[in-house]
Amino acid sequence: MGDTHAAAICDGPPPDLAVARTLDKGHGRIETRDIAASSELAGYLDWPGVAQVGRIHRIREVAGKVSHETVYVITSLTREQASADVPLALNRQHWSIANSLHWRRDTGFAEDASKIRCGNAPQALASLRNTVLRLLRPFPIPTRAARQVFAENRRRATDLALQGFL
Repeated sequence: MGDTHAAAICDGPPPDLAVARTLDKGHGRIETRDIAASSELAGYLDWPGVAQVGRIHRIREVAGKVSHETVYVITSLTREQASADVPLALNRQHWSIANSLHWRRDTGFAEDASKIRCGNAPQALASLRNTVLRLLRPFPIPTRAARQVFAENRRRATDLALQGFL
């Protein structure tokens, strides 16, 4: 393949290049996200099912300080299933879900203050915390309050756990 093949690949942007942009303002920051996505590179990846490859560039301004970040994404969604704005929205949604789960674990279990950092213990405790959050979903009270209620009535906590697993 050699230099001729490389020149053909790098000869300008892919013909199916699609771009999209989002702009979010709030919580004292301005964040711009740009995506450029194409299906042209999918064939060069040894990744089953990949249909599009994209690059997301984020620019954040918080209190006058600007930061830049570039991440690369792959998706099994074809261009017909998802224009460039769909992977951009999915990426944003992923972080929204991850941040929400982390916030619940940190406020309910003080996860950020945990001193447990060795071996598999942090992952095991995160799994336990996620399990507890799942079991508490039907209860319309804050996680800390639920922990206190169940600490005072361990039989009720045991019954809830058995009900959730069986």
